Amino acid sequence: MITLCRKTGDKIECRLCPHFCKLAASKTGICGARKNIGEMIELLTYGVISGYALDPIEKKPLYHFYPGTNILSIGSYGCNMRCDFCQNYSISQRTLAGFTTRTEPEKIISNALSALNNIGIAFTYNEPVIWFEFIRDVAHKAKKNGLRTVMVSNGYVNKEPLDEIISFTDAFNIDLKAFNNDFYRKLTGADIEPVKNSLKQIAGSGKHLEITTLIIPGQNDDEKEMAMETEWIAGELGKDVPFHLSRYFPMFRREDPATPHDTLMRLFDAASKNLNYVYVGNMSSDSGQNTHCPKCGKEVTKRSGYNIRLLNLDRKGKCSGCGTPVYKHFTSFSSSIQN
Repeated sequence: MITLCRKTGDKIECRLCPHFCKLAASKTGICGARKNIGEMIELLTYGVISGYALDPIEKKPLYHFYPGTNILSIGSYGCNMRCDFCQNYSISQRTLAGFTTRTEPEKIISNALSALNNIGIAFTYNEPVIWFEFIRDVAHKAKKNGLRTVMVSNGYVNKEPLDEIISFTDAFNIDLKAFNNDFYRKLTGADIEPVKNSLKQIAGSGKHLEITTLIIPGQNDDEKEMAMETEWIAGELGKDVPFHLSRYFPMFRREDPATPHDTLMRLFDAASKNLNYVYVGNMSSDSGQNTHCPKCGKEVTKRSGYNIRLLNLDRKGKCSGCGTPVYKHFTSFSSSIQN
């Protein structure tokens, strides 16, 4: 069991994320979810649920982790970043005040086991890193019941806690919000290097990894930066890591207009020069949604929203044309695979 805090004089230092918040008695950290209660830091949001839904796995987004299945998705309140463009600010930038109902891990497991076409549980909606004790308890019970676990995170977490998270998590989607530290410091209140380190740690563990970048006009939509970002992903993490470009809409404190379609497709083309699987999301059109075999080019998945059609695949997720593995995590549905 790792140590998530230590005494520093009359304060307690939280060692969960790179902020290393030093908390006086009765004070909470930047995340708003972890409080100094005297001799330790308590998770205020243990079992407190903000969102609870059976989602398509593609909504996380995870396109290469058991495509066509569902996953029970849960979230709470708080975040260890302060993104002024946050698309989920109503829960991520909200404190616990007024919330008293708590859900026990056993209830979540029961619901997950009875849910239709469900492969497991996803920790999402707000930042799950700060929910560490609860996701650990739920994940261990999930794995004992044959369920898979997914974490959708900003990746701003220290190495030792992430090691433990990796031990009970099967798949990650990490937000790489930009590829320059000025963006991170000015727009998120954090730094990029810990996120890059987390990505390398996850990739090195062998766990499934996908990456999302929300594209904000005038902030992180430069083609040269996108080339640098995807070159780094290819070199440090691998060319087969699925990469999602997501459309931004004005939200929270930022009023820039929504990302133009042409901008996303321009960056899609730039990213596709370095990575085998690039996708465009949060759009009204289906542009940049389909999957092709990186070796022979055969189309293996067509997507329209969250509806998918599997094509030209064998029962192990390999391209039926050339045998290249496309989906390493795959559950075949004979009625949905067309050759």
